[in-house]
Amino acid sequence: MPVLTLLIVVPLLGLLAILVTPKDRAGAHRKITLVATFIPILIVVYMLFTFNYHQPGMQFVEQYNWIPSIGVSYFVGVDGISLALLVLSALLGFLAALASASIKTREKEYYAWYMLLQAAVFGVFVSLDLILFYVFFELVLVPMYFLIGIWGGPRREYAALKFFIYTLLGSVIMLVGILAMYLADPAHTFNILELMKFPFDPRLQVWAFAALWAGFAVKVPVFPLHTWLPDAHVEAPTPISVLLAGILLKMGTYGFVRIAYPLLPQGAKHWAYAVAILGLINIVYGALVAMSQKDLKKMVAYSSINHMGFVMLGLAAGTPLAVAGAIYQMIAHGLSSGMMFLMVGQIYDRTHTREIARLRGLFTSVPVIGVTLAFASLASMGLPGLAGFIAELFVLLGSYSVYPGFVILAVLGLVVTAAFILRMMRAVLMGEEKEEYRGLHDATRLDLATVVPLIVLLALWGVMPGTLFAMFNTALQQFITHMAGV
Repeated sequence: MPVLTLLIVVPLLGLLAILVTPKDRAGAHRKITLVATFIPILIVVYMLFTFNYHQPGMQFVEQYNWIPSIGVSYFVGVDGISLALLVLSALLGFLAALASASIKTREKEYYAWYMLLQAAVFGVFVSLDLILFYVFFELVLVPMYFLIGIWGGPRREYAALKFFIYTLLGSVIMLVGILAMYLADPAHTFNILELMKFPFDPRLQVWAFAALWAGFAVKVPVFPLHTWLPDAHVEAPTPISVLLAGILLKMGTYGFVRIAYPLLPQGAKHWAYAVAILGLINIVYGALVAMSQKDLKKMVAYSSINHMGFVMLGLAAGTPLAVAGAIYQMIAHGLSSGMMFLMVGQIYDRTHTREIARLRGLFTSVPVIGVTLAFASLASMGLPGLAGFIAELFVLLGSYSVYPGFVILAVLGLVVTAAFILRMMRAVLMGEEKEEYRGLHDATRLDLATVVPLIVLLALWGVMPGTLFAMFNTALQQFITHMAGV
């Protein structure tokens, strides 16, 4: 059964169903979207039960000629790393669709773009052909541009355009690196698995890696290419912020793991120190700037920059522990950041403000929302017993033998992270209830439905990390063996 194609096609069928449904039937558009985002969860669950976790290489592979004259094919498959990201994408895609009940204008267009975005995201994580990957990678920009630019906040058009320009320019530079590898390989193929076997000239690897870095680093985002992210997050509607932080940022780090490092290992080694420095800057700078924010949503946005720095530091270190922690952080941050943005949205829907100074006493006003916000905040902080702690611990332990000074500075970044999150919790949750917030309705069943699955997974993968490590451990060992053999 072509499960990966089905994973991409189901959202596209949902898109077609929405397009043929009359514009005035907003409820039908939402129901179609919920069905079209729930079916991928069932597909991914099927994959989880049929995937051979001890078998190296790709599984569920499908390959068909697409443009044979230049060696382009429709080539898809997954290993444990991409499977873990499909789990994250399917879950957050459905939960963000549930949270989209707050969208009340131009629903048909919103859900149509949402379906296209979901299909493109799945395509990125299953592509094994560089051109196919690039098509899906770029396709994500289109629906995201409109979802921010139409349904965002007051500065939505500026934020959407900035996001589009930054990511498009990075992708164009990345395309140069892809074409350089294609021309250098005598077989002239875009097949990622075949390109991994070809020993590219070390000089080419150095500059091709830099070109790929430009495209992927913008998505992560890596300092100093990060400035689009806070604007995009602040202006985007809540469900799109969830997808942006939870999934789209992972497209950048996944690009490093799937393409840049395996295809250009010597280039990766050449730039390792620079990548580690920028990762460290992400950690410390992201935490310091987050601490200075007065807007709750912008604070969460900068905390994402901070957390993604651990992924880059782990990849730069290249040890088994560090890379395992980096991949774990991709999943843990997807869950915790998605939950944080959902909580910000729930609070804003009730108080109509995101200013930290204007929020106080929510433990009293809306106790259930207060407790779930506290959980999400502690998960983002990396509290022991939750998934983020495992990820950061592995990165720090694995990176110490390579960059001991960087690890010490990264720990200071963790202290700053704990400081700004605890300060936010004290300002927003503690204290005497504000008069204007008395009588606010607490979390609804729909609100709880969007966050409870995230709570369960953050706790499960914090207490039983082996259940997640087992998913991608074989793929991780292949990655480490390949990089060590250079």
